[in-house]
Amino acid sequence: MEVEQWLHMANGDGENSYATNSRLQEKAMLETRPVLQGAVVELYRSLPDKSTMVVADLGCSSGPNTLLLVSEVIGTISDHNREEEQEQRPPAAAMELQFFLNDLPGNDFNLVFRSLDRLQELTADRRPQYYVAGMPGSFYTRLFPCRSVHLFHSSYSLMWRSKVPDELSRGAYLNEESIYIGKSTPPAVIKLYQEEYQKDLSLFLTLRFNELVRGGHMVLTFLGRKSKDMLLHGEASSMWDLLAQALLSLVLKGLVEKEKLVSFNLPFYAPSMDEVKAVVEENNLFNVEHMSVFESSWDPQDDDTNDDVVLGCSSSGLNVARCIRAVAEPLIKKHFGEAILDDLFMVYASMISKHLKKAKAKYPIIIIYLKAKH
Repeated sequence: MEVEQWLHMANGDGENSYATNSRLQEKAMLETRPVLQGAVVELYRSLPDKSTMVVADLGCSSGPNTLLLVSEVIGTISDHNREEEQEQRPPAAAMELQFFLNDLPGNDFNLVFRSLDRLQELTADRRPQYYVAGMPGSFYTRLFPCRSVHLFHSSYSLMWRSKVPDELSRGAYLNEESIYIGKSTPPAVIKLYQEEYQKDLSLFLTLRFNELVRGGHMVLTFLGRKSKDMLLHGEASSMWDLLAQALLSLVLKGLVEKEKLVSFNLPFYAPSMDEVKAVVEENNLFNVEHMSVFESSWDPQDDDTNDDVVLGCSSSGLNVARCIRAVAEPLIKKHFGEAILDDLFMVYASMISKHLKKAKAKYPIIIIYLKAKH
């Protein structure tokens, strides 16, 4: 499977689309807003020439969240300028903002562009002037000229790998009844995923460093882990392991070939805080300005992360299943075919409901704010 061709969220704005089922990602962006605002203000103040700022959103996807970054940066700079005017400081020169929205070519860029009219309505009375362009391509390749970008942002994207580890995709190692890292995953396969993650993140950091202006900033948010244990109740591994179990149930019913399940592995890895730090330190191109982890309930409609009890497990199971379907449907459809989708996610919703009866499940989400070294 060509990851660059088939890794994208469910397109359109229908019932099962990412645009309709992306509240989880919206909550993560709102949670990390203070870090982003701080980065934008610090960068803006440090620019010797305030005529132009270039901002790139990597893994922008489509739907209502796509333009949140654009709106947030415009609003932050506008508010900052208004505060300076109130304090009777000399007004800054008129700045223009250039935004690049990046994702793989399979992303629904048409939906993104159709939403620009709404963005113009929201920002009509705000300065500065801005321009928005699409930038298709993998962020594991060069995307921009050297020293051309001031700020990179990425939310809910960097847990996706550039590819499934080669030895796994060739069948040299088997992951049997798992599609990522599950209870039955051999240690050798876990090591392959870890090595692929380390290579990908190191490459990503090097590419972005070359594209950033000197002292440029990055704010990155992605699914991670709170500890070395990969199969805790709320970890992403547990969520994918339940989807593997749902696929296995279809194998037992004769709806999916066993060989199809054995050969399906996700290009995904949720790292621990220590793993992220280790790669950044070894890469030695960025200073860590901020790094933290927060939690978000699996159910995108559940905003109470302090309570460990799920009151409506059945409805929460359906909410989680819709959210994961919006993310994984294109990959599953390519590998297994479209016919199994409804049955698969009905079974998956039921399994999620049973899982939540034990306790509320919460994703650990890592945010890291980096500044390029001079």
